[in-house]
Amino acid sequence: MELITNHIDDTVCPIARTAEIISGKWTLLIIRDLASGVKRFNQLERSLHGISPKTLSERLRSLEEEGVILRKTFAEVPPRVEYTLTEKGRDLVAVIESMRSYGKRWLCSK
Repeated sequence: MELITNHIDDTVCPIARTAEIISGKWTLLIIRDLASGVKRFNQLERSLHGISPKTLSERLRSLEEEGVILRKTFAEVPPRVEYTLTEKGRDLVAVIESMRSYGKRWLCSK
């Protein structure tokens, strides 16, 4: 029996595969915030006004599974967790910058 997944096959169009990774609501904004450096969960939550803790956890887990972010846990009390972009994640920053330029030029009032 073949396992059916929601993921697009790696041999499919690279645009479709990239869109799959970044398509979730909040995902691009999480990457944008991590582009400036290491962040903790509560820092991301404060920065992303309106995101629920559940959604943030889901997006972070998904990005970690895709190899876009790295989750580092420290053995402290209370536990400390930090998130940072991997090389794969840092390469997505250029995509976000292109979107910012496009939005400024065509979508935002001046």
